[in-house]
Amino acid sequence: MWQRLLWLIVKELQTIMGNRQGRLLLVVPVLLQLMVFPFAATLEVKHASLAVYNQDAGAASLELVKRLAVSATFDHVVPVHSLPELRDCIDRQCALLAVVFPQDFSRALASGRNAPLQVIVDGRRSNSGQIASAYIGQVVAGYQAERGGSMPQVAVRNLYNPNLEYQWHVLPSLVAIITTIGCLIVTALSVAREREEGTFDQLLVSPLTPAYIMAGKAVPGILVALLQGSLIALAAAWVYRVPFDGSVALLLLSMASYGLALAGVGLFISSLSRTQQQAFLGVFSFMVPAVILSGYVSPIENMPEALQWLARINPLSYFIPILKGTFLKGYGFADAWPWLLPLWLIALLTLSLALWCFRRHVE
Repeated sequence: MWQRLLWLIVKELQTIMGNRQGRLLLVVPVLLQLMVFPFAATLEVKHASLAVYNQDAGAASLELVKRLAVSATFDHVVPVHSLPELRDCIDRQCALLAVVFPQDFSRALASGRNAPLQVIVDGRRSNSGQIASAYIGQVVAGYQAERGGSMPQVAVRNLYNPNLEYQWHVLPSLVAIITTIGCLIVTALSVAREREEGTFDQLLVSPLTPAYIMAGKAVPGILVALLQGSLIALAAAWVYRVPFDGSVALLLLSMASYGLALAGVGLFISSLSRTQQQAFLGVFSFMVPAVILSGYVSPIENMPEALQWLARINPLSYFIPILKGTFLKGYGFADAWPWLLPLWLIALLTLSLALWCFRRHVE
């Protein structure tokens, strides 16, 4: 029986990689995303435009404008001379945000009185605007501290990512995202492809039981997940210089555990699909919510309680913390245990559900 299972696995791998197009589909998308994601998928704000409406023209306001202009965040300062002009500038998106200095700004600072400063953010680009406005607050706080104000000095230390390199955040997560795509597509298309090609009935009359057939369909997807995940992890460490302080064995074990959980999801989709087109739609119907609920885009704690419960059964929510911990925190098996156990439970649940659905359709 084990020999027959091995033949089925080899047959699946030959189907996936038996032609040039199949091999290219496994490798080329990974390389393209590896070149694009670390630079495009970033929340850093650089080279933004800033509109300045300076009604004061005093020494303090001119000094603050100069400090903002020389920063990496704002490389283009747009002077405006009226509120309608400022509003028009924001409407046309020629500036991400605007700073308004009142007429007595410098005089108020010189006399020790409160000097209000208004920052107007384009709400259509709220995330970038909030990050940029926080930088303006830092510049103003630094200027106030230099003038001998009473503002407390705050020393910030960033653990695990001292220089806040955004690629250190993106690339470990990219291992999970690309692995998800590859493993899901391979497993979700397996049974649907057999149905379309008319070989599904031949598979059923073979000596293999449904459980062995499911295992033969799941293993190639796990191998693809290991191959693609290892390729991205190597590129992250060697090409992009993301520090890797953890265990290679733990990284491979977590990839295999995650691939096992995804294989169950993919086989469940494949068991419900009659055609490969339906399987593709099923993969992307799962993929988008899984990424959003994983904590990669926004913290899970900020989501409504119902979505937090969905995130708890999302395998991506557990794989990404393991990857970041392995790369940046030097995780060992003892550290990763709270994340690995839910992955194994999800794998058991999804594979059992896929096997039940497969047997039900066979009957």
